[in-house]
Amino acid sequence: MAWRATSDLRLYFGMLYPLLLQVAHPTIDAGVTEYSDFERRPWDRLLRIADYVSLLVYGGADAVAAGRRLREVHKRFRGTNKDGSRYSALEPRAYAWVHATLLESYVRSNARFTHPLTSDEIDRFFREYKDLGRLIGVRERDLPPTWLEFRAYFDTTAQYVLTRTDSVNRVFATVRDAGPPPMPITAKLWPLIRIPARRALWLGGVGMIDPWLRRRLNIGWTTLDEAQLRALCTVSRALGPVMPAGYKTIGPGHLRWRRDEIASGPLGRAAAAPG
Repeated sequence: MAWRATSDLRLYFGMLYPLLLQVAHPTIDAGVTEYSDFERRPWDRLLRIADYVSLLVYGGADAVAAGRRLREVHKRFRGTNKDGSRYSALEPRAYAWVHATLLESYVRSNARFTHPLTSDEIDRFFREYKDLGRLIGVRERDLPPTWLEFRAYFDTTAQYVLTRTDSVNRVFATVRDAGPPPMPITAKLWPLIRIPARRALWLGGVGMIDPWLRRRLNIGWTTLDEAQLRALCTVSRALGPVMPAGYKTIGPGHLRWRRDEIASGPLGRAAAAPG
């Protein structure tokens, strides 16, 4: 089920959504502020998210080594918050939150840009993706056991933990000023969307955030934004019948497209490591 739920090309429209949810978490914000070079390479983090998911789902034996390396890399991300408290990227709640945002993002992105998963499919995907978390060290007890309980956990975390951090501001400023993002959508397909890539990513990412959470995070959203998002979703879903089958299972293709970048990054070093 994870193969089917994470790999449709149109899901790239939702890539900004989990990133915003992640950097709105104070612990993740602290680490990103101290260690990230997001402004210098604005689209890299979005693409690394796709690298991570594709390798986790499609990487086979390489995913085990990649998960081990990812956890090792995160051990060095620690420091002091603005209030003087200590933080660590491996703080269980914050570390599991990253995995949770991606899980929820795929359920929501499919509903918006491809087709909604059925209740049974969501339950299957939840179990599979939660199990994949063990490869990166997200323990069984770090996330709720069922999708229904997960939804309550997700909303509670969003309501009481997330806030408008400096990293949220940095993401918005960088996305606004950056050039067009690299996206694996062919020249024949992109004109059908009729919305510039950067604008489409912004609409997809911000538009998937619940209205009450947008208000909490002080993220503006206009009637024009809503109309354009609806148009983007309508066109995206309409493309389904005419899309080549390979575009609906693009994970292996993504790994080929990003092979050199993955090989030179932490996930690639993990895949190449002995054992």
